[in-house]
Amino acid sequence: MTMRLEGKLAVITAAASGMGRAGVELFCREGATVCAIDMNADALTSLSEDMATKGTPIKTVQADLSAIEAIEGSIDEAAEALGGIDILWAHAGIPGPAGIEDVDVDAYRKAMTLNVDTAVYGAGRVIRHMRKRGAGSIIFTASVSGMVGSRFSPIYSAGKFGVVGLTKSLAQTFAPDQVRVNVVCPGLTDTPMGTQFVSRKGDAEEAKANTAAMLAAVPLGRLVRPEEVAHAALWLASDDAAFVTGVELPVDGGFTCR
Repeated sequence: MTMRLEGKLAVITAAASGMGRAGVELFCREGATVCAIDMNADALTSLSEDMATKGTPIKTVQADLSAIEAIEGSIDEAAEALGGIDILWAHAGIPGPAGIEDVDVDAYRKAMTLNVDTAVYGAGRVIRHMRKRGAGSIIFTASVSGMVGSRFSPIYSAGKFGVVGLTKSLAQTFAPDQVRVNVVCPGLTDTPMGTQFVSRKGDAEEAKANTAAMLAAVPLGRLVRPEEVAHAALWLASDDAAFVTGVELPVDGGFTCR
């Protein structure tokens, strides 16, 4: 069977855990040469060693993407390591502040940088590398909170709505370059960040109650698995989706079909 990303050069941010790590493993299995970007050097080393033992070595770039210069610099470093970029899955993000009253300015700015600026500046940097390749696929990670408002986190929701809007704009802007731009919108996912999203205080009872409330609105009745989001990103990255651009793809068990 032909591998869907055979010969492709792919970059994934926030790649050392959760959905990002699932994406690294899946993209490699499908034939891509992958560069993983993450701020956690130890987790990157662990991922690199694990992939090497599986016979699919990867490139890595350690970078804290809360600084704009690091967003751009990490893309250029990844392009140099790979010899180009065909695919960017810009996956970095954090839950950020929970409420809207008395919001800490630094926490707000960090959330907007990681949730929005990584998409804006990542796409703005990678397009020059994709033009050299003659085509490309950019995938952002937003959230169902970028499709319907989140009562848990209006700031997170504002940022993710911004990413969805950015996707629809860039799909038109980059179309003459044969670069497709799409966004995956996961529901509540079985990752540490998912737990943090439903309880910023780390309160187990609050997390349990909020998770139950969200799952009550999911027709398929469970959390999203990280590999399910990775498979959605794989499809958008591949030639199977060659005529798909500007799409917000929910991976949410039916949450947004209400």
